[in-house]
Amino acid sequence: MKTSKYLIVMTLLPWLTLPFIGSKTLKRFLPGALFMCVYVFLEGTFGEKKKWWWFHFNVKPNVLGEVPLIIGPFFVGSLWILKYTFGNFKLYLLTNLIVDSIFTYFGLTWFKKIGYVSLVRLSKLQLSLVFMIKSFVMYGFQVLYEKVFSNRTWKQAY
Repeated sequence: MKTSKYLIVMTLLPWLTLPFIGSKTLKRFLPGALFMCVYVFLEGTFGEKKKWWWFHFNVKPNVLGEVPLIIGPFFVGSLWILKYTFGNFKLYLLTNLIVDSIFTYFGLTWFKKIGYVSLVRLSKLQLSLVFMIKSFVMYGFQVLYEKVFSNRTWKQAY
């Protein structure tokens, strides 16, 4: 299978799970997931300029190669992780650590094998730290968002 077919499947498959997430959950966590997509897009732009990684395959010229990852598994995965872990910070961190480690140590190897992306000036451990920072930022944003724009307290179960 060509890289482009993998990317299409990788982008669209997570979206098939969205109807099962629930409209209340989607409404609640959509701002946090969208914020993180913008954050990751900006991080990707910065990372490519600093040559942290190299995407061998671009969707279109002048479009980051990581856009399929951002709008597919990252966006939808963020919604699911927030749904099941928000309000329990230890569980949230553990879940992110597991998911990010699977991506970093297994997914990245597969992506390199199919010719999608390679790390250049970043080790897998450094990439794991970048992911951990993103986890803190997303959780912090969601807490702040709920304190400012919501009537419920952020610890309240959903």
